[in-house]
Amino acid sequence: MSNDLKKLSIVIPAYNEGNTIHLILDKIKQVNLLGGLEKEILIVDDCSKDHTIESVKKYQIENSEMNISLFKHEINKGKGAALHTGINMATGELIIIQDADLEYDPEEYNVLLKPIIDGHADVVYGSRFMGGKPHRILFFWHTIGNKFLTLFSNAFTNLNLTDMETCYKMFRSDYLKSLKLTEKRFGFEPEVTSKIAKIPKVRIYEVGISYYGRTYEEGKKIGWKDGFRAIYCILKYR
Repeated sequence: MSNDLKKLSIVIPAYNEGNTIHLILDKIKQVNLLGGLEKEILIVDDCSKDHTIESVKKYQIENSEMNISLFKHEINKGKGAALHTGINMATGELIIIQDADLEYDPEEYNVLLKPIIDGHADVVYGSRFMGGKPHRILFFWHTIGNKFLTLFSNAFTNLNLTDMETCYKMFRSDYLKSLKLTEKRFGFEPEVTSKIAKIPKVRIYEVGISYYGRTYEEGKKIGWKDGFRAIYCILKYR
C-alpha cells in the first residue's frame, strides 16, 4: 500500500434526506477500509426544506467518535455546488462521492479503493453496468439515456467507460482539487469526467458495483432535463 494514503474523505450532498440520512451514515460507520484508512465524512446540506440538518446534528451527538462535518448552503444551489463545497473542505488524500440516499452501498468503497491502494489507479469509477453485482430493475429510458451519455462522453474524452453518470467516483484528492469545476447541478458528472481525462498520464479504472435505485415516489430527483444539460456539458467541456 502507498504510505501517503491515510484518510478517505466521503462527500455527501444532501437535499431533503432527513428521514433516511442516518441509514447511509450507519452503513458508512460499519465499513472497515482497506489499509486501515481513516474516514472523514463531509455532509453538505443544500438548503433542505425538511429536517436534514437536525437529523445530522442528532447523529453527530450520538456518534461522536465519527469524524462528521456538516456544511449548510443558505440558498439552494444544486448538487454540483454542494459537491464543490465538500471537495474544497476535504482533507483526505482520497475523495469519494456518496449520495445521501440508499442507491449505492458504502460496503463497496473497498472495491473502488483496491486499484488505488495497489498502485494502479489515480481515479476509479464504480460502474452499475459491469460485473455480476445486484442492481434494481427500474427505468428503461433512464438506462438508455445513461448509456447514450456515456458513449457520447467517451467519444470526446477517448475513454471507454461503461457508466460515466455513476455517483461512485473515487479520486486522488490532488487530482480532483486541481480541477476548476463550475457546474452547479447534475452537470457535475460529465464535467468532472471531461476535465479529469485531460490530466496528463492520469490512470482511470472502472470496477463493477451494485445499484439499489429509487423510484420518483421514493425520492429520485434526476430527470430528463438533466440529461439535456449533460449533453450540453459534454460538448462544452470537450
